[in-house]
Amino acid sequence: MASVVLSEAEKVYIMHGVQEDLRVDGRGCEDYRCAEVETDVVSNTSGSARVKLGHTDILVGVKAEMGTPKLEKPDEGYLEFFVDCSANATPEFEGRGGEELGTEIANTLYRVFSSENSVDLKSLCINPREHCWVLYVDVLLLECGGNLFDAISIAVKAALFNTRIPKVRVLEDEEGSKEIELSDDPYDCIRLNVDDVPCIITLSKIGYRHVVDTTLQEEACSLASLLISVTSKGALTSMKKMGRGSLDPESIFEMMETGKRVGKSLHIALQKILDEEESLGTSRQKVGFLG
Repeated sequence: MASVVLSEAEKVYIMHGVQEDLRVDGRGCEDYRCAEVETDVVSNTSGSARVKLGHTDILVGVKAEMGTPKLEKPDEGYLEFFVDCSANATPEFEGRGGEELGTEIANTLYRVFSSENSVDLKSLCINPREHCWVLYVDVLLLECGGNLFDAISIAVKAALFNTRIPKVRVLEDEEGSKEIELSDDPYDCIRLNVDDVPCIITLSKIGYRHVVDTTLQEEACSLASLLISVTSKGALTSMKKMGRGSLDPESIFEMMETGKRVGKSLHIALQKILDEEESLGTSRQKVGFLG
């Protein structure tokens, strides 16, 4: 993961500010940086989104393709995650430097979406045991400026909200053979319900307090972090400890409560942005570099 090297004086300055609930950029411990969210930025995908959170820049594309349901879940579709760490994001990703982080992020996304209620996978089933929709979620890290996991989860939720899957009909002839017919009407499509899709909230312990949405400088001052995935209703669906430091049980409980509270606010703000952008329809001006 991208990192910076700070002097002891710089670390002390950051840590003292956190203890007073005043971070270097003026935010409080529970405040996020301003996030820019844009959907429908890649034309050859079923759905896409780009999120800029401070100096962190994430692009996510979702491609719906027809596949075969898994044996253990014959009446459901499924999601596949792929993460690519661009060598331009940080020198540490040159060569094969980003592969380990990419695998870690993909595994975290699988864990977050393992909850049965996150996405209605049954709606992706076309014909039990035979045909289903597989959603290939491609994540591209364009720039790393701290708090990767949160930014990625926001981008994934926004891309899934933007995803449109063609409606299909299963036609069966007299001999019993089945044929799949896709609708060629772009407005005749399935939209995913993302109300229960969780967002990741990373809480980093700095000194005696914990903060959300850390910058690279703040990450250099933290020895332990807690990643929790939270739904729009404030329900915690998964949790993962990161870093070489330790967390005492009381700190973990406090971080979980903070994560739930901050997570609910983040979901409300994100959904408001997505609804406002969609209400503009095709007339909206695309401002991203892919617009």
